[in-house]
Amino acid sequence: MLHFSEEEFATRRAKLSAEMAEQGLDAVLLFAQESMYWLTGYDTFGYCFFQCLVYKQDGTMALLTRSADLRQARHTSNIDNVLIWIDGGHANPTLDLKNMLTDMNLLGAKLGVEYDTHGLTAYNGRLLDEQLRSFANLQDASKLVHTLRVVKSAEEISHIKKAAKHADVALDAAVKATKAGADEAKILAAMQGAALENGGDYPGNPFILGSGEDALLCRYKSGRRKLSKNDQLTLEWAGVSAQYHVAMMRTLVIGKPKLEHEHHFNAAKDALLAVEEAMIPGNTFGDIFDAHARTMDAAGLSRHRLNACGYGLGARYAPCWMDGPMFYKGNDFIVQSDMSLFAHMIIMDSESGTAMCLGHTYLTTETKPKALSSHGLDFITI
Repeated sequence: MLHFSEEEFATRRAKLSAEMAEQGLDAVLLFAQESMYWLTGYDTFGYCFFQCLVYKQDGTMALLTRSADLRQARHTSNIDNVLIWIDGGHANPTLDLKNMLTDMNLLGAKLGVEYDTHGLTAYNGRLLDEQLRSFANLQDASKLVHTLRVVKSAEEISHIKKAAKHADVALDAAVKATKAGADEAKILAAMQGAALENGGDYPGNPFILGSGEDALLCRYKSGRRKLSKNDQLTLEWAGVSAQYHVAMMRTLVIGKPKLEHEHHFNAAKDALLAVEEAMIPGNTFGDIFDAHARTMDAAGLSRHRLNACGYGLGARYAPCWMDGPMFYKGNDFIVQSDMSLFAHMIIMDSESGTAMCLGHTYLTTETKPKALSSHGLDFITI
């Protein structure tokens, strides 16, 4: 079940070991499922419980997890050493982790810890710190593997391109299912079904769908309605291949567009084109946001735009497919070739009740970025 070659994994391990040596780390305690997947192929949602992959600078590694994930690790990863902590009313897996670290000769070592992840709750983080306070020198290494994952390899890009095709078929299905009187549930089912039938995976968060007043929402919510004769429908979704995401966003108009729809669409398209011009190596993520903000503000939409306009994508797990870094003011992260970046132009005009969103995922190159979708930037009316 490994989705990448051993040569690919060896390259990743070498990059991580080199960075650890640069930072003087003897080992890292990985709690982010994305880090474990990138380094070993380990593929599970068992991170909702305590688990930790320990990786030493010399390439030695061991996984501590629950019995439910033993076979998951054996089947999906290249990890040889898997240890189990036992569920119980007084179980403390951080004690099992300390014992494992002792067996790995890491007493007194400098250990990097991935604190900033859904795979390590605040509760378990406190237990971890208490258990290891006198055992080792702990250092926050939350960005270590995350930063290494931002630039994609050729094998990763292959899956990203497959994910883009899954996203495209989902949009095709949405357009086909959308009409006056259509139920949101059927549109959502058509999109998700098309992506899965095309060979895609479940996304890191639900597809986002809202019509009427709910077209101005940026998150999934429970509840469905039927489209009216003149309506608006905002969709945000992602195609997924081997956990790699390619997101898209559109607002569709059913019936006759309002003047605000047309004005906002033109502003969103202009802003996205400005973002494309800024999305080149050497520029910063802050530069990309500034291109978006200048264009929106010039169109009189400063009150209706967001304070971020996109983010990096990659292999990601629930609760969110956002992988970072983000496009926001002042972010000095540098654009490089072979990044997968999602740019969303979101206009939520509560004053007139108008939504207009336009978003594409791009693969950066040495010059202008390449849009991964085969769909253009046309205003979609039904």
